[in-house]
Amino acid sequence: MSEKSTTRSPLSAGRAIALVARREFDVQVRKKSFLISNAIVLLVIVGGIVAFSIFAGGSDSEDRTPVGLVGDQGLSQTLTAVGDQLGAPVEVREIGSADEARTQVTDGDVDVALVPGTGGAYTAVTEDTVDGTLKAVIDSAVAAQAQTDALTGLGVDPAAVTSATDAATVTVEAVDPPDPAQGQRLALSFIAVILLYAQIITFGMYVAMGVVEEKSSRVVELLLSTVRPLQLLWGKVIGIGVVGLVQLTAYGAAGLIAGTATGTLTVTGTAVSVFVSTIGWFVLGFAFFAVLYAAGGSMVSRQEDVNSTTMPLLIVILAMFFAAFSSIDDPGATLPTVLSWIPPFSAILMPLRIAGGVADPIQIVGTIVLMIVATLVLAVVAAKIYQRSILRIGRTVSWKEALGRA
Repeated sequence: MSEKSTTRSPLSAGRAIALVARREFDVQVRKKSFLISNAIVLLVIVGGIVAFSIFAGGSDSEDRTPVGLVGDQGLSQTLTAVGDQLGAPVEVREIGSADEARTQVTDGDVDVALVPGTGGAYTAVTEDTVDGTLKAVIDSAVAAQAQTDALTGLGVDPAAVTSATDAATVTVEAVDPPDPAQGQRLALSFIAVILLYAQIITFGMYVAMGVVEEKSSRVVELLLSTVRPLQLLWGKVIGIGVVGLVQLTAYGAAGLIAGTATGTLTVTGTAVSVFVSTIGWFVLGFAFFAVLYAAGGSMVSRQEDVNSTTMPLLIVILAMFFAAFSSIDDPGATLPTVLSWIPPFSAILMPLRIAGGVADPIQIVGTIVLMIVATLVLAVVAAKIYQRSILRIGRTVSWKEALGRA
């Protein structure tokens, strides 16, 4: 046999990894459960955003509180103007008499009805009580109308008085002005944390369960007659990782498109940056844990025993999740800032900090480099564990024993 036929070239190794990855990808995406569950999740995402936009939105008339007014006497326009100014818009409805006003209040057609008395006084007819904000609108409008009538009676033009006092305003200068998009930033941060947590755990377990399934059914022995252990390991990680990446991209794209189309999402630039960073950090976070999940799966011979070797990984992921969840309100605090430099916490905290607008380019690049280095180091260790444990059938290999052998 010639030397050429007995030597594996880098191309053949790459082709072997690609074949394994393609096989893993096809197996996952062709499962009916995978297709159905993802279709349902996408429908829930789009439907939820559309429903939120419908119930949270609505026309201006729907947002206005109906107020009845017996007669006009100039108060109608004043009520509307004062309501808009105080941020509690009202819809004034003219009513013919005091009896009709009481009937409309009883029937629920209006929240309150104003019945004029003597000397510019009004009686507010209501079912039980008048809301504090609405009462402020009514009191201010009645007082303003009385002032206008008094000025007119004295021969003073109310418009001239208004024009003369328009410049007497107070301008607020905030040292630390609130971010109008803070609510959406918080929502994006929360979604990014939940998605990263769920995707890393789910697809990490897919890797571990796939390794155990092949090992317990002895399929791995057949596969290893064709490809090397490390090629099988990396092919499985890449194939399942691509499935997770496609799924995450589909979820994010559906949310972005639905949110933008319905007007629910207005901070489009921030949303896109969070979307891109979430995808990028999923790749890094999944690669970090997937090789360890593969090593954990290679240490057992039954799927029932997978939790015993993957529990330390779950504990670390839960610690990452709780650290990120507790930092959503203040991603610029000291704790998330420090933890974001420590792999694998970077994978879930950096998208959070990017969404909050507190991550500078140096930190982003620096944490990516640290995460890649840490992943490569762990990949070497995990690959040795996988290579030495994958053909050991029988008792569970402990992490202490596996690391000692590695």
